[in-house]
Amino acid sequence: MPLGHVLASILGLWLCYFAITTLRGAIIGLDLQGELLAARALVCGTGMVVTLALWIVLRAFDARSLLIKIVAALVMAIPAAVLIAQANQMAFAELEGRMIEKMGAEQGVRIYRDQTGNLLAEIPYLPERGDLRNGDVPARTITLAPADGGLDNWRQLTDVALGRYFLLLAWAALYFALLAGAQARMAERREGEFRRAAKAAELRSLRYQVNPHFLFNTLNSLSALVMTGRADRAEEMIQAVSRFYRHSLADSPTMDVALADEFDLQQQYLDIEAVRFPERLRPVFELPRDLEEARVPGMILQPLVENSVKYAVAPQRRPVTISVSARQENGRLFIEVRDDGAGGDEKGISGFGIGLANVRDRLQARFGDAASLTSGPLERGGYATKISLPLTQGEESGLHGRND
Repeated sequence: MPLGHVLASILGLWLCYFAITTLRGAIIGLDLQGELLAARALVCGTGMVVTLALWIVLRAFDARSLLIKIVAALVMAIPAAVLIAQANQMAFAELEGRMIEKMGAEQGVRIYRDQTGNLLAEIPYLPERGDLRNGDVPARTITLAPADGGLDNWRQLTDVALGRYFLLLAWAALYFALLAGAQARMAERREGEFRRAAKAAELRSLRYQVNPHFLFNTLNSLSALVMTGRADRAEEMIQAVSRFYRHSLADSPTMDVALADEFDLQQQYLDIEAVRFPERLRPVFELPRDLEEARVPGMILQPLVENSVKYAVAPQRRPVTISVSARQENGRLFIEVRDDGAGGDEKGISGFGIGLANVRDRLQARFGDAASLTSGPLERGGYATKISLPLTQGEESGLHGRND
């Protein structure tokens, strides 16, 4: 728990005590208010120091159970209360005698203490039948209170200490409540860090699934080009693959990238596939300038574009258009990957469980229920997959991590 919060609670406690006791004195009309304020301030200052010392002791029990904390507070508040009560008696002892003398003078009675400590009152005596002699006014002395013994002093000290004891217990309860709140916030922060670490691991795992799957298909394509004697095409594909991987591996697998970079990466991928299908593959990209800096998970479109190549371009003998477009509406980003191939439901999951399942899992891990993915065949032929996610622009967003 921050030291500033502890000091603020101690200061607030004793300032409230000072204000309440001062208001009480003003209401009941106590005399010597100036002197009382000075003595009261001295007692409150002592109380702050003693309460701070009590906190130093109690903080040693911060990690213990609530029961042990309560027992420690009940025990350690006793000597602290006695110290404050002793300071209270010392601060108000002289003022008490002066207030008694002043009250007696207002009533025409002399009140004082003798050498033994007895509290005496000297009251003028007026005889009933006026038999005074020589003009003297006799007086009689009565004992208001005998001198305090050792037991009486302890009783008075205990009476004052009990009030301070419950005041310290109230502060201890406040401290435990503040401590519990601070520990709960710390636990929430740790839990948030653990969740972010787990989510980063999940995103990293899902992202890493994409690369080997793409590499597997690319190597098959290279093998086919080599076996058919198209070495120039194979070399061209190798260069394109090198550029693609240099781009795709540059970023952390857990961070978001600009939508313009994601579109450029998919353009590079289709350039690779165009080596295999130079007459059949027709890529179209539509990205408004105001969405170029929108943030999306890196390579989120790769499985979708790859599905279109595998299930729309490869089986056909005619040209097939693959279009990748983006738009915004009501603060949300919509991305669509569409082709005009044969359509059909076989595109739902591509080889090795990648495809739509991977994209859907990544969106769920990154955005939860704030993102969605829908896909299906089109009425006039072809297939479309649409992604809806929150529109975020600017600097890098999402979970950041190191490339291990």
